[in-house]
Amino acid sequence: MKIVEEEYVVAGDETHLTVMKTSLFFSGDGFTAYDSTGKLVFRVDSYGPDAADAGEVVLMDASGRCILTVRRKRPSLHHRWEGFAGEGSEGKKALFSVRRSSMIGRSSGMTVEVYTDPAEEYQIEGSFACRSCTVFNAGKEAVAEIRRKVDVAANVVLAKDVFVLSVKRGFDSAFAMGLVLVLDQIHGAAADDGAEDAARVCVDLTTEGSKIDT
Repeated sequence: MKIVEEEYVVAGDETHLTVMKTSLFFSGDGFTAYDSTGKLVFRVDSYGPDAADAGEVVLMDASGRCILTVRRKRPSLHHRWEGFAGEGSEGKKALFSVRRSSMIGRSSGMTVEVYTDPAEEYQIEGSFACRSCTVFNAGKEAVAEIRRKVDVAANVVLAKDVFVLSVKRGFDSAFAMGLVLVLDQIHGAAADDGAEDAARVCVDLTTEGSKIDT
């Protein structure tokens, strides 16, 4: 269903986007996303250590048209972010929000509320830091997935700055990409919290994921 734009709702089979960080120096840097043919679909240009300070990130199409703005809501104990159609958020109603499911312990789950349809709610489970998480709809069906990119020819798992965003039929890929931006911002803000534990888990996941059946 459309949440951001109708043209990005996957009409055919499941779509696989290769997402790449375009700078490796700071959390919340730019991204590019390509389809299976290598065609640029989405891009995010926000560089430098102060880029995320404004609390706003803009998703663009290949031509540079602004599709979606995600902005951190302040104050917010749950690290709540909201998404707005087009460029900027001033004077606009939010399309959706993303927040931590719980502030108790180290829960990594996220709850996504769609304001345009109160019946639509999604849960994000897993670890974005490890590039291993899934978006579930209210019926507990997986509608999108983030996972490590595998170079099949070399039989290796690529670095975390290159990963795959898979979007199921009928789901809005621009919305899915917006969730990636929010997860990247939240992960960047909490990168120092339990970093050693997170790194150990990611190593374990990478070791398991690198075993490719041939």
